[in-house]
Amino acid sequence: MCGFIGCVDTRGTVDEVRLAELGKRLQHRGPDDAGLWIEGSVGLAHRRLSVIDLSSAGHQPMMSHCGRYRLVYNGEIYNFVELRLQLGEIAWRGNSDTEVLLEALARWGVEVTLSRLVGMFAFALYDQVSHSVTLVRDRLGIKPLYYGFANRRLWFGSELSAFPHDEMRIDRNAVALLLRRNHIPAPYSIYEGVSKLEPGHVLEIDLGRLPELGAPRCYWHPKAFVEERQTTFEEAKEGLRMRLATAVKDRMVADVPLGGFLSGGVDSTLVCALMQDQSDRPVQTYTIGFEEPEFDEAAHARRVAAHIGTQHTELTLSERDVLNVVEKLPTLMDEPFADASLLPTYLVSVLARRSVTVALSGDGGDELTLGYPRYQWAERIARRILPIPRPLRRAVASVCSSPLLTGSIGRLPTPAWLGRPAPLAAKLLRFGDLIVVNDADAVFAQTVSHWRDAHAVVLGSQAVITVYDDANHWSHTLPVPKRWAAKDLVAYLPNDCLTKVDRASMAVSLEARVPLLDHRVVEYCLSLPQSVLCHGGQSKGLLKGLLSDYVPRRLTERPKQGFGVPLGKWLAGPLKDWAEALLDGARLRREGYFDATPIGAMWQQHQQGRGDWSAYLWDVLMFQAWLDDREG
Repeated sequence: MCGFIGCVDTRGTVDEVRLAELGKRLQHRGPDDAGLWIEGSVGLAHRRLSVIDLSSAGHQPMMSHCGRYRLVYNGEIYNFVELRLQLGEIAWRGNSDTEVLLEALARWGVEVTLSRLVGMFAFALYDQVSHSVTLVRDRLGIKPLYYGFANRRLWFGSELSAFPHDEMRIDRNAVALLLRRNHIPAPYSIYEGVSKLEPGHVLEIDLGRLPELGAPRCYWHPKAFVEERQTTFEEAKEGLRMRLATAVKDRMVADVPLGGFLSGGVDSTLVCALMQDQSDRPVQTYTIGFEEPEFDEAAHARRVAAHIGTQHTELTLSERDVLNVVEKLPTLMDEPFADASLLPTYLVSVLARRSVTVALSGDGGDELTLGYPRYQWAERIARRILPIPRPLRRAVASVCSSPLLTGSIGRLPTPAWLGRPAPLAAKLLRFGDLIVVNDADAVFAQTVSHWRDAHAVVLGSQAVITVYDDANHWSHTLPVPKRWAAKDLVAYLPNDCLTKVDRASMAVSLEARVPLLDHRVVEYCLSLPQSVLCHGGQSKGLLKGLLSDYVPRRLTERPKQGFGVPLGKWLAGPLKDWAEALLDGARLRREGYFDATPIGAMWQQHQQGRGDWSAYLWDVLMFQAWLDDREG
């Protein structure tokens, strides 16, 4: 796992000193080695985290044996040994997957090589003959890749933190997306003129035609695999077992210590159980606990670890331990990011990094096997509420948002059937927003939205279309809720979940691997009928059925808990002063990004207990904290 930054200067020779300085900003992604290569107008800088072949033979930027190509690469190719055998006799310099990837590209070309790769990767390949750069991102978007122009220079790399941000302007439309989605979805980025390469895409850049870039080309897409196969539950379970066991085994290959994240939930438990099943010694597993019982999963993880026989490490964190990390959040993220589960993800990464360099994670199970409660919740609302005449629904929504009602019950606790404790008023307002929409897809879009009129709150911004707003998205032909899971697979998963895992783990130079997102596993799950994925009427029924072969259901059968933190309580308590300074009305008006009035009103309501607006306020706070760090 590594990081890289590249530059093409359309006006002349790349500045070596400047590129080296920018490369140093990625040291957290690669503390073991640094490389720099410049040839005229093209420059590449690389930081290496040594995982496979720890010798200098894996040094990057790497030149192909034929001398034509230069490669900078971030990720792991899990089938590199097989590919090396297919390539045959070459005067190999070492045993790294980087060298195998480069020689495959030189021998077979980009298209054939990509069809044969199993792994997570983002890379830039410079061709000295055609004078072109090819940018590639893996199928599911596990590894990040940005590109764009600043001051007549083309930049591309692993994180925006290495880009010359002093030469870039903040994109107000992207700020509005942050408030709407709590992240900035691809292809957008926080900077004007800079894009994220979308998962499963290639961008071929003819340097002789700059500044024209052309459009990225898709080489893998989930829609190719959604045609349902006829299968029984038992057949599907065995098919998944075979593929997932292989994926886990592939990801246990490393020349450094390796372990697994274990929350005690279905996904992480299954991954760790398969790790232990294929290991001749106890696998090292890690979890963190919280003092707040409603957010603490440590006891579940402890029981699971004892059953499957891992060497388990657990750390219980106090509120102060977690709060001390809040000020570090802007330095972890290269652009504003408002998923608060970044906090515990970072902390478990810190814990694991004390003894391992690689950790396997359970991300991806919810998107593959319809695990998020919002799928079932949105479906029930669409089925039961939308048939009611819209005027009546509007009347109910008006009552739900009535200040008289919300003010009188705002301080009441939420009934258990509505979820985690939070002021009931916020739940009623949310319900009112949901019931006035027109169709099932709109209901789902609302369940994954924060600020509905974000572009009105962000001054000078306009609403832009994303997957969730696109009525003609390719997934619209799939049955509900499978089509919503398909949207999450291409949007929420790479832009939120995988971004969080990548930045949190790489901040401490830890490589996180995600076996559930092996493309062979993904393609198989996409082809399965919804009735099999939700066997027995259960969300994640297929995964739960497979897991029961390794761990008794009593250890994992519990409501989905997630990886959250008590934001609402913190913003009204220990984080109040910090947040109040960032949300100060005079400051917001001076900076000019936000309309201070609705933000101030929401802050006051939160402090008065008239609604838990922590998720909305956190979106603004994460931009403000990032802006502080950027300008500091």
